[in-house]
Amino acid sequence: MTTSINSFGARGTLEVGDNSYEVFRLSAVPGTEKLPYSLKVLAENLLRTEDGKNITADHIRQIASWDPSAEPSIEIQFTPARVIMQDFTGVPCIVDLATMREAVTALGGDPTKVNPLSPADMVIDHSVILDVFGQSDALERNVDLEYQRNGERYQFLRWGQGAFDDFKVVPPGMGIVHQVNIEYLAPTVMSRNGQAYPDTCVGTDSHTTMVNGLGVLGWGVGGIEAEAAMLGQPVSMLIPRVVGFKLSGEIKPGVTATDVVLTATQMLRKHGVVGKFVEFYGKGVAEVPLANRATLGNMSPEFGSTAAIFPIDGETIEYLRLTGRSDEQLALVEAYAKEQGLWHNPDVEPIFSEYIELDLSTVVPSIAGPKRPQDRILLSASKEAFASDIVNYTDDKDAQGRSSKPVKVRTAEGEFELDHGAVVVAGITSCTNTSNPSVMLGAAILARNAVEKGLTTKPWVKTNMAPGSQVVTDYYEKAGLWPYLEKLGYYLGGYGCTTCIGNTGPLPLPISKAINDNDLSVTAVLSGNRNFEGRISPDVKMNYLASPPLVIAYGIAGTMDFDFETDSLGDDTEGNPVFLKDIWPSTQEIEDTIKSSISQDMFRKSYETIFAGDHRWQGLSTPEGDTFEWDEKSTYVRKAPYFDGMTMDPAPVENITGARVLALLGDSVTTDHISPAGPIKPGTPAAQYLDANGVEAKDYNSLGSRRGNHEVMIRGTFANIRLRNQLLDAIVEGGVAGGYTRDFTQADGPQAFIYDASENYQAAGIPLVVLGGKEYGSGSSRDWAAKGTALLGVKAVITESFERIHRSNLIGMGVVPLQYPAGQSAASLGLDGTETFDIEGITTLNEGTTPKTMKVTATKLDGSVVVFDGDVRIDTPGEADYYRHGGILQYVLRNMVNAG
Repeated sequence: MTTSINSFGARGTLEVGDNSYEVFRLSAVPGTEKLPYSLKVLAENLLRTEDGKNITADHIRQIASWDPSAEPSIEIQFTPARVIMQDFTGVPCIVDLATMREAVTALGGDPTKVNPLSPADMVIDHSVILDVFGQSDALERNVDLEYQRNGERYQFLRWGQGAFDDFKVVPPGMGIVHQVNIEYLAPTVMSRNGQAYPDTCVGTDSHTTMVNGLGVLGWGVGGIEAEAAMLGQPVSMLIPRVVGFKLSGEIKPGVTATDVVLTATQMLRKHGVVGKFVEFYGKGVAEVPLANRATLGNMSPEFGSTAAIFPIDGETIEYLRLTGRSDEQLALVEAYAKEQGLWHNPDVEPIFSEYIELDLSTVVPSIAGPKRPQDRILLSASKEAFASDIVNYTDDKDAQGRSSKPVKVRTAEGEFELDHGAVVVAGITSCTNTSNPSVMLGAAILARNAVEKGLTTKPWVKTNMAPGSQVVTDYYEKAGLWPYLEKLGYYLGGYGCTTCIGNTGPLPLPISKAINDNDLSVTAVLSGNRNFEGRISPDVKMNYLASPPLVIAYGIAGTMDFDFETDSLGDDTEGNPVFLKDIWPSTQEIEDTIKSSISQDMFRKSYETIFAGDHRWQGLSTPEGDTFEWDEKSTYVRKAPYFDGMTMDPAPVENITGARVLALLGDSVTTDHISPAGPIKPGTPAAQYLDANGVEAKDYNSLGSRRGNHEVMIRGTFANIRLRNQLLDAIVEGGVAGGYTRDFTQADGPQAFIYDASENYQAAGIPLVVLGGKEYGSGSSRDWAAKGTALLGVKAVITESFERIHRSNLIGMGVVPLQYPAGQSAASLGLDGTETFDIEGITTLNEGTTPKTMKVTATKLDGSVVVFDGDVRIDTPGEADYYRHGGILQYVLRNMVNAG
């Protein structure tokens, strides 16, 4: 049990039925009653963990007297109740924990002391690839292939589940992490060791914020931060500004939760909420079903906020009841929330830093694309928008001036023409929408209506149905709707993230060949949260987010060059044209189907064996022992290098001299551009490594599946096929896309793979820097974006602005983040990436202080210099400690050994 020194006399007892819980009452601290919901949760966290050192009475007073108008400046230490991981980002966490056990042994400590100190759950959901689709055995075959590819990783995770205390694994094929979290893992109020307190969590995936819909404060962090949280390290943060998002009105018929989310995403991205909490309030909150709240919370990373939370109310309790939580838990959640002032009162308007309002009745059907979630397009204007966007992807024109280049394709389904704009992927997948019965049943009813009219999906469309939990399958069957989905090609393909994270699998060969041979700009439509360039499929340039019903509609239309109001989807059995409005389900029918086809028993039955797994999981041979027996031949799981040669006392940090530029990048470079993800392309450094280790091309698997092997991951960092390194613009007309740079260890700096150049620089003892633009590192919270950067030899990243998680992760890996002076950029300073960089002021950190700026001197090839003061983005004393120790893991490990 956490012990608090209890300066405010807040410790007390809460009686709920026959149970008694220790609680820390917020009412003991004057001022907390006026705080927004999210800050009340943080205030309770500080009260309960007050230790007089890291968390003091002053910290508690400071949050109680929070000034909503102030810029964040007060650092607090937040201790999350639990950690949640998915397998791509979670495997490296467990690899690092296993390596820490060995490092502790080497430093004279006890390896069994390395355990999660906060409960940690991992859901394996990111590894299923949609190789097989559109047929009844798709699920079985895809899961078989998943186990064949990932057996080594899964054996390692089963070892971890047995070796570490407080670590549970949800095996493959059970559901998507965030949906499993809201439907089963999240208690909303924790009960542990006799205490009751708010459920809070950090996760290794940015969409951890989905749990905000349940009133649970949580967000995505890098894997390295998650490891520290598991090991008892609080998350260092500044008390944030809180944006009040008032909801009013009701959604109109024909408008989906997806439309609301895309509208809110655009509004909030435009308003500017990076680094802030968003909190929903107002009378309209009661009108928002829990599934819709979760969908809004899920998209928090897309508008850039740290969290996007709803308070606890009657709707929360009803959802917990529906999903099978015990009556005892429901009573605790309600009693605790009311006791602590966490129960939503629509008549009280909290004080926020900023305000924004959405009248739900103004929302209209929308999609977003072709490459960012915030680029919302009215469905009524989608054809027009496509016509204006396609010109950025092709110069081909037909006689009417339209972008067109019809190509004949022959497949087993017959011959057809493929053109620019063809929808070649239609995916109903991802945590965002498959957790939401209104859009999932809406899609299924639309499918039924389409089939009854005689409509079919176009033969060039790769269809996908990958729900977030098995409950979706249950209610589809109960409603009798599966046959209609299957008739349109939407057979169950897996319970995992598939399309949304690039696990789309290959397109049929004749279609892929036609696209690439003719440079066709084809499209994907998916019900996900991410549509960044190069993410969904290497064959697809333009990606659009849409609600599940619209995914099916676009699959029938077969092209983005389509106006649903005026263009017919086809003819019915009597030869009459069918329009979208003819098959769109009514709100009443969707609501009636939800009531008749979803029950509490479905959730209880689905989740009662959630940790057991299927026969494949149970049949895995599992290693034993306190430390892991590493297989030197493994290309999936290798001992991490972070603790090699580590001593008990950290070496002083040093200034950077003579650094070269590894990459000169523009605005909106995401962690998808930086982090290794997607398929492994033959001939690339990652493929060369696998070739050298006897892996055949057919067994390359994805970069994400090999996250436990740093050798593969370093070679895939900055290797996204859409990355534009502007260093190459000077030597290649039109520039180069992909993981390339110039290698200035060679005469004239020829083009080279980023990995190969890095190896040469490191062999020559030359440090590296990366230059970026605005919003550098936005996107998913991926530890490998920072780990890969550090292992490539990058010592500093200089940008116009950073995304919160990536900036923090860079520090956690010993890389210093700097920003150009306000209003300046690489271009305005005349930097082209051929310079040599010196950075002074880092040694100040050895004295226990963090400088506000560091002097950066860039020396050009002709000897002239550009000098500027880079703003230091080491924002808290905790981050400074991590940097001084060479990284967060080294800091934790030294503390662990010192604590005995």
